[in-house]
Amino acid sequence: MTTTDIAATTTTPAAQRTLEPAPGEAWLTRLMLNPRSRAVQRDLRNLTDLHRTVMKLAPDHLGDAPRAQAGVLFRLETDGAGDPVLLVQTRTRPSTDRLPADYARPEVRPMDALLTALRPGLLVRYRIAANAVRRCGPHSTAGRWKQAIPLHGPEADQWWTERATTSGLAVRTLVSRSADAATTWHAPVRPPTPPSAPSPSPPTASGENAGAKGRTGRRIDRAVTLFEGIALITDRDALRSALLDGIGRSKSYGCGLLSLAPAGPGA
Repeated sequence: MTTTDIAATTTTPAAQRTLEPAPGEAWLTRLMLNPRSRAVQRDLRNLTDLHRTVMKLAPDHLGDAPRAQAGVLFRLETDGAGDPVLLVQTRTRPSTDRLPADYARPEVRPMDALLTALRPGLLVRYRIAANAVRRCGPHSTAGRWKQAIPLHGPEADQWWTERATTSGLAVRTLVSRSADAATTWHAPVRPPTPPSAPSPSPPTASGENAGAKGRTGRRIDRAVTLFEGIALITDRDALRSALLDGIGRSKSYGCGLLSLAPAGPGA
């Protein structure tokens, strides 16, 4: 989508109470990333690092769930032709000066115009990168109980259509494609070493925990599907909630941010 596209925000509570954003208190930041920045290169290899950088836009000391408290959602836009762009939603005006030096060129705008313009019957274009999964039941043969199984193709499209419906959108057109996996690296969990025992050797490049360029730890790849098309607003309040809260899982790793833009008469 273009720079005029509108996305939305998760609310941030005060004193453990979720507040609806007042006008001017939901913000969309467009970051034109500098591909020559070492910090950008690091973040694009590991979304755990990207999450940490994105959280610099929000205030500190937000408790046990800072992303939800600050209303942070983000999506990485890459088309292979130009520099990557990062869209970030926050509950309050982002502190772009806290980003690493030469990290990105920011554009910030308030989002109250979108939140007040929502109405049933309005035709919109939508775009969302989502972690479409289903949970295995206790007797499932697809995996262990409660395991998240990635969905693809028609199953992923059905997943999105159902969530769009509960989010106040009636899908009119839908184009979906698999996007790059949301890859994160996590330090391996080691049992405590007895005082008399020698320290364990770190994993080698040939070990099962070895990653690219000698990175060690546990790698997790989360399947991501990009959904876009045209939809009709059917429920203003449900859509507003979906915009503010995000949709689906893996919101800390670039999933769940719903972007909307007006659809023209010929859409």
